[in-house]
Amino acid sequence: MLSKAKIKYIKSLHVKKHRITEQSFIAEGVKSVLEFIDSKFTTDVVYGTELFWKQHKKILSAKNIPFELASEFELTQAGTLKSNNGAIAVVKLPHYETTKLEEGNWTIMLDGVNDPGNLGTIIRIADWYGINRVIISENSVDMYNPKVVNTTKGSLARVRVEYGNLPELLASFNGAIIGAEMKGEDIHTFNSTVGGVLVMGSESHGISDGLSRFITNYVTIPRIGGAESLNVAVATAIFCDNLIGRKFRGIGSI
Repeated sequence: MLSKAKIKYIKSLHVKKHRITEQSFIAEGVKSVLEFIDSKFTTDVVYGTELFWKQHKKILSAKNIPFELASEFELTQAGTLKSNNGAIAVVKLPHYETTKLEEGNWTIMLDGVNDPGNLGTIIRIADWYGINRVIISENSVDMYNPKVVNTTKGSLARVRVEYGNLPELLASFNGAIIGAEMKGEDIHTFNSTVGGVLVMGSESHGISDGLSRFITNYVTIPRIGGAESLNVAVATAIFCDNLIGRKFRGIGSI
């Protein structure tokens, strides 16, 4: 069973400064924990129920990951979920060396997205559409915030998410740079390229002036009703479906 000290340690990783100090974050729930175990991330330890151990001890043993028994109450007490009958993993922060943008592949670039739920959903959307790289500005929410990790439903284990100098990266990129803007071209009729960068700004401020000079094409989702705006994650999904998904109609379903 978990000691008070271990519960305190896990709870400390809810906070960004402690994640930085410990160079670790937490993944919660059976699906998320298993996704990180079966990824390139390094899992330090898994705390889980007896049932979790019985069902997944082979992979834990094969990966040589330490396991400690915990009750459902202790997992819920230590984590951020309302209930957790599976496991919590302590995972090492990865260290990516920022590289140039690749032509021929799609990258999502986020400028000042501060809501953890939105960031987590966008990472999950990227995973759904086969986009394996998301780059976010330094003034965006922490990508290892527990709500971000939980919202990705395991996609964070597959999608490379990194902070980067957005203007510097765009300045050296020769491909299509697509920006979301109310006065842009209708995304439903936009002639999509094979690969490029989709730049999404915050709902309140849009794409910053420092990035707008690099945009090669502005696109929009035509408004039919009276809503003032769309949630940035919802808008990202619609853009991805039209830029990428329409080329693969009939493959996959929600």
